[in-house]
Amino acid sequence: MRSLLEVQAPARLIEAMRFIRFILPLCVLTMLGASASAQDREVPYWASIRADEINMRVGPSESYPIAWVYHRPGLPLKVLRIKEGWRLVEDPDGASGWMVARFLSADRTAIVIGKGVADMRNEPGDGAKLLWRVEPGVVGRLVSCNDGWCRFDAAGRAGWMRQARLWGAGEP
Repeated sequence: MRSLLEVQAPARLIEAMRFIRFILPLCVLTMLGASASAQDREVPYWASIRADEINMRVGPSESYPIAWVYHRPGLPLKVLRIKEGWRLVEDPDGASGWMVARFLSADRTAIVIGKGVADMRNEPGDGAKLLWRVEPGVVGRLVSCNDGWCRFDAAGRAGWMRQARLWGAGEP
């Protein structure tokens, strides 16, 4: 003969599984909505690519032709206009077009620009200890900027760089 506890345990388990099956999709939808709504703000603003591959189109719809295909997660972009789920963006080379908003992130990144290597120092200032020399084209996380210097993290190598050498730093 089974005890009352043995009979109630499966019923509670089934109830818990139904609850999880109901709540989990809601949580996922909420998180996806938050990333898109985080980009519904006054333009221009900085964004970055969140996907491994993203198309830039000549207009704000999938019916428009693809102008460029990007394979560079973290690449900074300047958002110029908003239209429904699409963003008119400009890349570091000056190319502009429309991208689906859900493939963009509000995370601040920057790319090293200019000619020759850029110095990364342990503190803001030309006299600070040199940590790394960074080539143009390196993308990294932008931590903060002040007085013409930015804290920049490129794949775990962090330090201070002149803001003028970083596209994606400062006001868009």
